[in-house]
Amino acid sequence: MFDGASDKRLHLLILLLCNLFFLETGSTSLPYESIFSFGDSLADTGNFLLSGALAFPAIGRFPYGETYFHHPTGRCSNGRLIIDFIVEAYGLPEVQPYLALSRGKVFQRGVNFAVAGATALDPAFFQGRNLSRAIMWTNISLSSQLDWFKEFKSTFCNSQKDCATYFSKSLFLVGEIGGNDYNYAFFQGATMEQVRAFVPIVVQAITTAATTLIEEGAVELVVPGNLPIGCSAIYLTFFYSPNKGNYDPENGCLKALNRFSKYHNSQLQRALESLRQKYPQAKIMYADYYSAAMRFFHSPKHFGFSSGTLSACCGGGGPYNFNITARCGHHGSRACTIPSTYTNWDGIHLTEAAYRYIASGLIEGPYSMPPMRSPLKN
Repeated sequence: MFDGASDKRLHLLILLLCNLFFLETGSTSLPYESIFSFGDSLADTGNFLLSGALAFPAIGRFPYGETYFHHPTGRCSNGRLIIDFIVEAYGLPEVQPYLALSRGKVFQRGVNFAVAGATALDPAFFQGRNLSRAIMWTNISLSSQLDWFKEFKSTFCNSQKDCATYFSKSLFLVGEIGGNDYNYAFFQGATMEQVRAFVPIVVQAITTAATTLIEEGAVELVVPGNLPIGCSAIYLTFFYSPNKGNYDPENGCLKALNRFSKYHNSQLQRALESLRQKYPQAKIMYADYYSAAMRFFHSPKHFGFSSGTLSACCGGGGPYNFNITARCGHHGSRACTIPSTYTNWDGIHLTEAAYRYIASGLIEGPYSMPPMRSPLKN
């Protein structure tokens, strides 16, 4: 119905005005009136699929989405993600992917700019270090997502004051992001020392994005750290070692890779503390994905993961059910019968059940610092 950039902007404006009318005339007792999300496949609710970056991406095929949506949605899981559980907890409607807005989806108090495969750093960073783009899912980076946000903002804010008022009642999720920067490097054969050298640059990109959002009017931000990659089936497969000393005896995860995740997270927390000093008016929350996840890697049966935590539910065989030539959604792979008994979905991403526990750990505590608002409070 609408053609051209001006028609697209007009369409978005009309949708927003309808939404703002609802906000002004309806209940405003919710802790947040909207949520804006940035990041990679841990948060993408459909942008990668809509982007057409790959003609037939596996995440656009069954069994992705089988548990909750009963069809693929572009989410890299069998069901809901952390962002979905956060949205539900705060009584908000599903956050639409940004690229869906140009296809007639209604803006309903939130937009998701996250893209599967996205990096914190721009593609030029990897090109300049001979890290082939052939393995990169997308050329969308965190700065690209910020550009989308600014474009979207221009469609509904008539003044800086209007934006400030609106964003003061919004929650901004800045990540998880950065994991792919390390994935692309590790899987191209970069050494631990080489990838560790990226960490300050990745952290700077994340804090720069948070700074940009604060200066655009964001007041409450959640910035997640990285998950324990040493417990991921893809890393356990690619970096298999005959030396038992390389594995944590308590959970079977690769110790050196988990130390790397903790290093990134410590650097990010330090940078966020500096950001809090610079912007005391903002509430900047660190989301400890690592610790929230390590609970079930240490005690899987306590959380109902009777099928274990290291092997993928959906895959094509191998010690951890991850086979690069028969990945989930591809020929030669198959999904387990009861995904809720697994933490790992496809060797790279987690199951809906695992994401639910991480989300509850953030919302109910103690894995958000400072704590997030209680969904039960006005």
